[in-house]
Amino acid sequence: MLAQEKKYFTPEEYLELEEKAEYKSEYYQGEIFAMSGGSVNHCRIAINVQTGLNVAFRKRNCEVFNGDMRVLVQENGLYTYPDVSAICGEIKFAEGRNDTVTNPCLIVEVLSKSTKDYDRGQKFELYRALPSLEDYVLIHQDKVHVEHFHKQSDGKWLFMDICSLEENLVLESVDVTLPIRDLYEKVDRLSESTDKNTNL
Repeated sequence: MLAQEKKYFTPEEYLELEEKAEYKSEYYQGEIFAMSGGSVNHCRIAINVQTGLNVAFRKRNCEVFNGDMRVLVQENGLYTYPDVSAICGEIKFAEGRNDTVTNPCLIVEVLSKSTKDYDRGQKFELYRALPSLEDYVLIHQDKVHVEHFHKQSDGKWLFMDICSLEENLVLESVDVTLPIRDLYEKVDRLSESTDKNTNL
C-alpha cells in the first residue's frame, strides 16, 4: 500500500480554510494541525489569568486576548492561538488581517498532557522569534506549578519555577503581579508541589 502523500497549504489557503472551520488549527511550514479542546480546569485557569490582567489593564494602554486571537510569528510563519496573550501599546496586525496579531509581549499557555512537551519545547522556540515577546508562562492544570520565562535586556531568558499558592507571578513586560492563588481559583483535583522555587 502506498503511503498517502502529505498535503501542504499556503498561508493564504490556511487562512481561508480557518475562516470556515468549526474548530481552530495551527499552521506551520505548510502543514495544518488541529488544536485539541480544553478541559474545565484548563478553561478556569485561562479565564483567571485573563481576568487578572483585564482588571490590571484598566485605564492603561494594554489589552489582554483570549484563545480566539490568532498570533503570527512573522519570522518563521507560525500561526497559532495562545490561551492568553497581551499587548501594550499599538496592536500590530498581520498584513491585510484584523484577526491576527504579530506583537504580543506576553503569552500564557495552560499545559495539557497532549501539548505540554510541544508548548515547552518547539513552540517556545518558535515563539522566541517574536521580537516583542518578553514573558512566556506555562501553567500546569493538575498541580500548583507555573513555569515562567522572562527575556532580559541582554536577550537571555531567565527561568523561574513557581510551586506554591503563596507566591506571585511577576510579569515585567506588562507591569502586573498576579497571585498564584488567584490563577488556580476554582480549579479542582489540584495538588500542591513540595518543590521549592528556583531561579535558573
